[in-house]
Amino acid sequence: MREIVLDTETTGLDPLRGDRLVEIGCVEIFNRMPTGQTYHVYINPERDMPAEAFAVHGLSAEFLSTKPLFHEVVDDFLEFIGDAPLVIHNASFDISFINAELDRIKRAAVPRERLVDTLLLARRKHPGVSNRLDDLCSRYAIDNSHRTKHGALLDAELLAEVYVDLVGARQSQLLLASEAEEIRVNATGDAPRRQRPVPLAPRISDAEREAHRAFIATLGDKAIWNEFLPAPAAVAAG
Repeated sequence: MREIVLDTETTGLDPLRGDRLVEIGCVEIFNRMPTGQTYHVYINPERDMPAEAFAVHGLSAEFLSTKPLFHEVVDDFLEFIGDAPLVIHNASFDISFINAELDRIKRAAVPRERLVDTLLLARRKHPGVSNRLDDLCSRYAIDNSHRTKHGALLDAELLAEVYVDLVGARQSQLLLASEAEEIRVNATGDAPRRQRPVPLAPRISDAEREAHRAFIATLGDKAIWNEFLPAPAAVAAG
């Protein structure tokens, strides 16, 4: 299953009060494994950058003034995310900014049923403690030492690793890898194959077997099929 891990940076906290999107970062994962495919863009918000927001992500109005406007990158962005579920930490925040930008250019909003909110997942799994991205990285031993400031692509990459742990996919991957390694280490000749504890029930009925035997009988004594017929049952001495 294809999913997109997504993060944004903005000029503030409320798109309804004039705050704007300034950065989008996306990481593609398939069956809970990063594919290496990413999407990243800086966006000109057409406004100033408050000091509080600059302290978080370090993106100045001067730096962003040379970047494309949202309507210039929207098609590439929507093509990359496609119809995949969007994995976002505190999803209501990021999607409110994305949908506000889409609304400004009269494009359809991203439906909220596509969202997978890792903050809600973390709160269910780790109730009563802080579940910020940094806290989750520490909890799952994910190296975030290079995260001196927020950055959409970097945070999406870290969140992709956190998500794998949150849903237990990493443990499953480690178990599969361990089993594969055991097979390689113990192999002598052909790799061992697991045997079913109970054989599958035959799908051929007795009537179908008899019909097949009757057909083989019409092929003559020299038919190759006769080599695969079971030996006739021994007749008990009278």
